[in-house]
Amino acid sequence: QVQLVESGGGLVQAGGSLRLSCAASGIFFSMNAMGWYRQAPGKQRELVAAITSGGSTNYADSVKGRFTISRDNAMNTVYLQMNSLKPEDTAVYLCNSGTYYSGRYYPANWGQGTQVTVSS
Repeated sequence: QVQLVESGGGLVQAGGSLRLSCAASGIFFSMNAMGWYRQAPGKQRELVAAITSGGSTNYADSVKGRFTISRDNAMNTVYLQMNSLKPEDTAVYLCNSGTYYSGRYYPANWGQGTQVTVSS
């Protein structure tokens, strides 16, 4: 049984910070690439950030310099630190485990999502 459980979402003012957590079970966590997606109403699901099993990271252009993805293999947890938040960051954020090869992340397992709302 694979389970990914997100936490840490909420309401924050523009310019503020928020840290999302995703606790994983049922997988060999250290061998998986992990990613964060977001889904906003009327918009296509977007890969925000990904981290490989070796710790290399990749970010969407819209969040570079503001968001940081990290992982703690001992705790089977991946994090998304979000700074300098903007109203356009408002979305449901979903944790994912998958693979990364040929310069691209491929999702496999999904969490339920956590709502992030950034007010003006």
